[in-house]
Amino acid sequence: MSRRCELTGKGPMVGNNVSHANNRTRRRFLPNLNDTTLMSEALGRTFSLRISASALRSVDHRGGLDAFLRKAKDADLSDRALKIKKELAKAQATA
Repeated sequence: MSRRCELTGKGPMVGNNVSHANNRTRRRFLPNLNDTTLMSEALGRTFSLRISASALRSVDHRGGLDAFLRKAKDADLSDRALKIKKELAKAQATA
């Protein structure tokens, strides 16, 4: 299971631990990932995604999963999220 947000593409960053003596050792900053279930209003079903806490706040801010995916760039989305976005576009085209 990769440490990458499925909606924003946010992943681990690298940096240094800096001691009091100014010794530097490499470290990783991991994203705050959560397993969440989000509801799609247009499709009428839920999707289980592994997203960062900041992405969850962005989904709430934009008004739900459907609105978030409409505005999201395809390059940032995971394969699963891209599939949901295409299903959503197809459902809205027929409606």
